[in-house]
Amino acid sequence: MSLASETRLLLLSNDLASLFLNGMMKPLPILKLVFVILTVGVCAHAQVEKPALPGNKAEEIVQKAIQAVGGSSYLNARTVTGRGFITDYKDGVSGIPVRFVDYISYPDRERTEFSGGGQRTIQTNDHDKGWLFDGAAKTIKDQTQQQLEDFQFAMRTSVENLLHGWWRRSSAILSYAGRREAGLARRNEAVRLTYPDGFWIEYEFAADTGLPAKVLFKRKQKKPDTDEMQEVSEEDRLLKPVTIDGIVTPFVIDHYRDGVQTSRINYESVEYNRPLSDALFAKPANIKAIK
Repeated sequence: MSLASETRLLLLSNDLASLFLNGMMKPLPILKLVFVILTVGVCAHAQVEKPALPGNKAEEIVQKAIQAVGGSSYLNARTVTGRGFITDYKDGVSGIPVRFVDYISYPDRERTEFSGGGQRTIQTNDHDKGWLFDGAAKTIKDQTQQQLEDFQFAMRTSVENLLHGWWRRSSAILSYAGRREAGLARRNEAVRLTYPDGFWIEYEFAADTGLPAKVLFKRKQKKPDTDEMQEVSEEDRLLKPVTIDGIVTPFVIDHYRDGVQTSRINYESVEYNRPLSDALFAKPANIKAIK
């Protein structure tokens, strides 16, 4: 399950739909197809649930969340295939939905295909490499360093990174961030991951069920009309939980930037542990080899 496919479509660029329809290829910080779509950071062997340390509130919340999303069924999932639509929002108004198919093979492979209007684009990441296919321009290119870094960023902020414990490899620190309002008579419990470089991500979970509800972080980006950098707040809201093969999956992921909605990922179907061949992620020798 990729809760953020962080993603990962996620970290898919929030401007993806409009860029795609204009025939432009821009890398997706796939958050978040979560698998996100919700999409990543990954482990090559089956994960084993670890008991929370007594009195460690943050660890207890994470362990409750693991059980809420499926326990061992969630931790032992090896592939995810998601299909649906991603929609760009501008000034609160939705654009034209773009169809996608997202393939994830743990530990660190993902291929996302977009189609619509007679066009097809593909973004694929395989370990530390990546390539892009632009159907309109009929080109295959290696991803730039920035695009590869965007993929790594999506992995870092994903819910999978938290629940699988992959963050421990980077010496991040897990802490309790408090209880928060989450609507009428509802509360979320929040935890924070803080990395040695100071970057942090907060994850909110429903206080009653333990299900993942939100992912929040801040990142720097250039202002639209200048080279000046600004810090923006990013937020994913994980909605419409559906249980598939014992795994609870958010079928709707809304992304917000500084409180304004910028995109929506809406899944039609999700399959777990479907066999995915190595060829699906390998860079094709030429355009004719694209499948």
